[in-house]
Amino acid sequence: MRKSMRIFVSRALLAGLLFALTAAGAVAQSSASLPHQTSDQNAPVVYFIRDITPESLVKVYEAMGWNPNGKVGVKISTGESEKSNHLRPALIGDLVKKINGTIVECNTAYGGNRASNAMHKQVAKDRGYTAIAPFDLQDEEGVMTIPVKGGKRLKEDYVGSHFKNYGSYLVLSHFKGHGMAGFGGAIKNLSIGFGSGTNDAGSGKVYIHSGGLRTKGSFYGEQLAFLEAMADAAKGVCDYMDGGKNIAFVNVLNRLSVDCDCSGNPAEPDMHDIGIIASLDPLAADQAAIDMVYAAPDSASLRQRIERQQGLHTLDAAAEIGLGKRNYRLVEIK
Repeated sequence: MRKSMRIFVSRALLAGLLFALTAAGAVAQSSASLPHQTSDQNAPVVYFIRDITPESLVKVYEAMGWNPNGKVGVKISTGESEKSNHLRPALIGDLVKKINGTIVECNTAYGGNRASNAMHKQVAKDRGYTAIAPFDLQDEEGVMTIPVKGGKRLKEDYVGSHFKNYGSYLVLSHFKGHGMAGFGGAIKNLSIGFGSGTNDAGSGKVYIHSGGLRTKGSFYGEQLAFLEAMADAAKGVCDYMDGGKNIAFVNVLNRLSVDCDCSGNPAEPDMHDIGIIASLDPLAADQAAIDMVYAAPDSASLRQRIERQQGLHTLDAAAEIGLGKRNYRLVEIK
């Protein structure tokens, strides 16, 4: 009896030790498998915190030391349905209130329950966003164009006419997969997110999806042209905001589905949450998120979705046109 008990205890201790070693190895592998992490002092800083709570979101934001100028817009996705994995008001409310932000969005170009002004405003109210901050549908009263300098596909970008009413923007993105772009983070939120929806003046979203060929009709186009146009449009937005000085980026890596928040019935995530990233460089923010996803041992489905849609080409294009830098200095907040 005692012998068998000793064997049982020994096996239990061995199992615990193996588990601890495996966990430690996974952590070490995760931090060592970020290929774009550097010690170069000229590289942009990416701040990272593992906990995903309202308090952590505020903490990682504060670490950037960013001082917004004037009226602050907080660009989020309101999500296509309650089943979508968009960032909930309970998570982002403290941060939005801290910076006295106005939540901003644009209508969709594919139909759904956010394709018209009245419906989209009702969605924002029903999902609790208007309870934490004012809500501004930026293309409600039409479209404005902003220049794109040095783009591969676009010379201008179509955004909502209210875009000009803000001195600063916090681009607050739920990082996830996407059926067309491969993944969505800061760059997609800057481009497709700020792009105007369907209206008489044309759609910025259609313009980007078509690689700059049209503003009306089908938004399906050649894949690499679409990805490059996203990088172009993102650069146009950043340049407009005083060369990027008046814009900051937070990526929340939770509920990492292969599907976008624009899906009303997304696939259930099959990998663990990772944490929250904040940076003043949108390319560095997205590259760090990609590096962390690829380092995660349970990210096969998301990696396959990204690669099937050639999503990493967006990062290549963004680097080529000078949207930001791919190498970053990682600062983890405990």
